[in-house]
Amino acid sequence: MTATLHLGTQGWSYLDWIGVFYPPGSKQEHYLPFYAEVFDTVEIDVTFYNPPSASVVRSWARHTPEHFRFAAKLPQRITHESRLARMGEHLQEFVAALEPLGDRLGPLLVQMPADFVREAGTVGVLDRFLAAKPSGVRLAVEVRHRSWHRPETYDLLRARGASFAWTEWRDLPRVTEVTADFLYLRWLGDRRPIERYDRVQVDRSREFEAWERDVRQALPQVREIYGYFNNHWAGYSPAGANEMKRRLGLKVVEPKDRWMQRELW
Repeated sequence: MTATLHLGTQGWSYLDWIGVFYPPGSKQEHYLPFYAEVFDTVEIDVTFYNPPSASVVRSWARHTPEHFRFAAKLPQRITHESRLARMGEHLQEFVAALEPLGDRLGPLLVQMPADFVREAGTVGVLDRFLAAKPSGVRLAVEVRHRSWHRPETYDLLRARGASFAWTEWRDLPRVTEVTADFLYLRWLGDRRPIERYDRVQVDRSREFEAWERDVRQALPQVREIYGYFNNHWAGYSPAGANEMKRRLGLKVVEPKDRWMQRELW
């Protein structure tokens, strides 16, 4: 492999994982340190709702090893309410809030709503927003309307050094364009059929085969790959992340193997 791969889940605070992923009796303060023994990255979902406080960010850094990487979703105020317009300053504020993570900070996800349609105005807004990103910040852009699936979009992202997020979401066609020196992958699924997140409930064998093929083809083109599974993709996201790691020949840590190697808190 020519790229470094970081595969994990979207979020880590799920009560349904207790007794399946986390040891029985685990409390919330135990989650992240244990999670970081199994995976080396996570996508932070809570940042979508509110920017984190400095004390919270310092806690994230304190409870993870130096090699751990956090990806974070931009706040909905930036992506959904303002739709990127005149949000350069707020992006800088958000990045500043994450500074305590230091080298643990990975890419930031610009997740746009499904009704963010490609037209002259939105193309300009996206271009100006990407141009305003602080130095050293990596942005991955997820668009959920197929009007963006065209060469002009990919060229814009390449010019700004942003990654087109490869996303499996409902019936949206999955694009496998490489537009930066890193890849950002997301396995989302449909929220309706899955109510508990404690076991695999959907057979994704065919999807895994397609993803494995496409990721392997992209490996020589990028330096790093970040990928995150949602519980709704198959029912239990840690299983998805570990299955993809197996398929790509990465070391897999089974969470229950860690239960016996340490005393419960």
